[in-house]
Amino acid sequence: MKAAPRDQQRLLDLQELDSSLDRLAHRRRTLPEIAELAALQERANELRDRLVTAETDVSDLDREQVKAEQDVDQVRVRAERDSKRLDSGMVTSAKDLASLQSELASLQRRQGDLEEVVLEIMERREEAEGKVVALRAERAELEAALAEVTARKDRAEQEIDGQAELTRSARAGVAADIPADLLALHEKLREQFGGVGTAPLTRGQCQGCMLALNTSDLNRIRAAAPDDVVRCEECRRILVRTPESGL
Repeated sequence: MKAAPRDQQRLLDLQELDSSLDRLAHRRRTLPEIAELAALQERANELRDRLVTAETDVSDLDREQVKAEQDVDQVRVRAERDSKRLDSGMVTSAKDLASLQSELASLQRRQGDLEEVVLEIMERREEAEGKVVALRAERAELEAALAEVTARKDRAEQEIDGQAELTRSARAGVAADIPADLLALHEKLREQFGGVGTAPLTRGQCQGCMLALNTSDLNRIRAAAPDDVVRCEECRRILVRTPESGL
């Protein structure tokens, strides 16, 4: 392939812009905020599960408390009924009176035991509710952190996207100066070799694969016409001769 030396030099300008775009894309993919958000989201998912469990515990204790209070009410009603019978003087039999007094005493003990159960449930519920409040506060802090990191990530991405847009515009101007066949070869090689299709020859070394050319290859390049498009024998990238090539 033939191409004017100026056009080959423009390939180096194009490659520099291509490399800049690759660096910007890599920077965008590896923003530290992305890792921060992933870690925060993992914490948020864990916190959500803990909060659901804590809220479920509160709901279960609410139902347990209602049931225990109903049991207390039932015993209290029976005790009040027996107490009224006892106070009414309607029970005259000594045996019935003793039985009623015994039942009333038993109900009063049962009521006391059930009230203790209610108090114990209320204490557990208070503790569970406190846990829910703490987890909700933690969730609010986490949501604020997520919002802050997301905003930072968005700003960084916007900055990178702006730089990339300017770089793409500059690249389009450079690409327009390069013959179509030479540009197509550069693009093909760039896809094959990790984004670098063209490299300068500097002090006898290909800056694409960073290998020094042997004497035979250097002699071949020295003998090539200025408009010959030469390739590195090691990596097959386009080699552009410059005053620093060591020829």
